[in-house]
Amino acid sequence: MTHAGETGHPVRQGFAAATSIAASILLLAVAVLSVLQGISAVANDSLFVVGPDYVYSLDTTTWGWIHIVLGVLLGIAAVGLMTGATWARITAIGLAALSIVSNFLWLPYYPAWSLLVIALDVVVIWAVATWRPEAA
Repeated sequence: MTHAGETGHPVRQGFAAATSIAASILLLAVAVLSVLQGISAVANDSLFVVGPDYVYSLDTTTWGWIHIVLGVLLGIAAVGLMTGATWARITAIGLAALSIVSNFLWLPYYPAWSLLVIALDVVVIWAVATWRPEAA
């Protein structure tokens, strides 16, 4: 006798696959946005202006390199997530959380861009955390 969760309903399988692909694509979008943030900060750090009372005073070039490295790592996790690797699920959640922190600290430099990336990171974490490939 099998339970309902073990039978693999086709609609659930399709939903799980769509969720995993959507999370992968969103994570790839976050990776591209992070790399673009980093390139713009490294290439022209006079573009970003921050008030003198900002607590976290790193050079924008440093922030740029942080975003570039984080973006590349997010891209690798996104590709791994597309293959369904377990390591990629764990890595994607951890890197998306790290991306939220880095973009929170980046808020004074470019608030709209940072809020967009934070929102995408939250969606990615939710999608990856709720996706159950073993149920599919």
